[in-house]
Amino acid sequence: MRTTRRRSLPAGWPLSVAFLGYPLWWALGVGEFVFLLAAVPLAVSLLKRTGWRRLLAPRGFGWWLLFLAVVVASAAVLTTYAPGAVPEPGSPLTFGYRVLWYAAVTVALLYIGNTEEKTVSDLRISRLLGYMFVVTTIGGLLGVVAPHLEFRSPLEMLLPHSVSSKEFMHVIVHPASAEVQNVLGYVEPRPKAPFTYVNSWGANLSFFLPFFLYSWCRKNSGWRRYVAPLVLATAAVPVVYSLNRGLWIALAVGVAYAIFQLARAGRTWVVGAAVSAVLVVALLVVVSPLGELINERLQHPHSNNRRSALAVATVDSMMRGSPLLGFGNTRDVQGNFFSIAGSGTPDCPACAVPPLGTQGHLWLLLFSQGLIGTLLFLAFLLIRGRYAYRSRDPMAVIALALLIFFGIEMFVYDVLGPPVFTLMLALGLAWRAERRAGIGQGKILENTAIPLQVHRGTTVPANGDAAMPSNTGTSTRTKPRRLTGVRG
Repeated sequence: MRTTRRRSLPAGWPLSVAFLGYPLWWALGVGEFVFLLAAVPLAVSLLKRTGWRRLLAPRGFGWWLLFLAVVVASAAVLTTYAPGAVPEPGSPLTFGYRVLWYAAVTVALLYIGNTEEKTVSDLRISRLLGYMFVVTTIGGLLGVVAPHLEFRSPLEMLLPHSVSSKEFMHVIVHPASAEVQNVLGYVEPRPKAPFTYVNSWGANLSFFLPFFLYSWCRKNSGWRRYVAPLVLATAAVPVVYSLNRGLWIALAVGVAYAIFQLARAGRTWVVGAAVSAVLVVALLVVVSPLGELINERLQHPHSNNRRSALAVATVDSMMRGSPLLGFGNTRDVQGNFFSIAGSGTPDCPACAVPPLGTQGHLWLLLFSQGLIGTLLFLAFLLIRGRYAYRSRDPMAVIALALLIFFGIEMFVYDVLGPPVFTLMLALGLAWRAERRAGIGQGKILENTAIPLQVHRGTTVPANGDAAMPSNTGTSTRTKPRRLTGVRG
């Protein structure tokens, strides 16, 4: 009697579905939700494979767990009125949405770090994220050539009008190729497809770029290596038309970082070639119409005053009202920085002020989770950055690049979403590379933020399995260690 073997889905399939199908998810209006949905089967698969007892976490993860605890605790201050804000409680809808994102990015980190490279390889993840750079480039080009393209998504049609018409939900479920704004003194399209905001487009592009360079420009990348220069040249057009100065700064720092890493690796001839290529590209941009557009943007820093005023108001409100835990969520500003009327007008559209705690992830952290939550969040990233700097593995180099980009863009971009999801994948890959290199081999406390009870004379390998006592030659395995606490 013949038995049929049930074919199982490949490991990491939710990531493939989320990234490879992203253009479709964007058109359906579920682009921002697909990563939240993908985190569910990733978490189930992870726990089935490892269980709670064998689940590993990177060094410094205790700080992240404490941050998540602060996020949950900040729900208690949602009803607290913030000084300088409209006297209304924070929205539980957007609070819950952000909590789900923090949970999803945590799952992404732990899933990659607890999955062996031969199961879900570095190259496979890099190619998925490199593909997303191509998608982001095409979406940006679409915003330049068809800036007025927008349509109602199927999800928008299904939702009640009272829900889909809210500004927060509308930008998520209503696909559009660009935002047409008067930034330079005349109407100019700023590409954002396939994401919700222009700044989100810029943040995602910068976070996907290192993975694109690694997976498309390497020697054994096949046809991708020949297409990569064309993709990079094409990306320059929407990068300039986006008028995103934060993106421009991040890319300039990224070039300097790449040259530093090449010099650090002793590849001096590559450094010379890279510097020459950068100078040639810069010259071509300057003599092209793109150079004039960059110059005009630098001469129209009209958003600087509003951004700085909003940041000052955000910090002032937090310090006066709830410095430790923040207010759980953003709040609408009472009035604006130009008049007491509040909001924008046909004569002064720029008078509309974004909510307190927006226009930069740092301000969101401060206003929503206070000084405690902000310090815990940044402590985790700094610890992971220190370990990434110590490693020469390509995944660690990429993770450090993304941390640098995040450090620049957190002052100007709201990045909680696909950018932070990508950052956590990068940190997971870097952490996994550390374990492959034997950092902390035989000492679980070096590899996890959740210390396990280790008896004297017993070693625990980095894969989380219990091992033989180190002072005997017996083959008896010890029982799995139990959780005893949290360590940062």
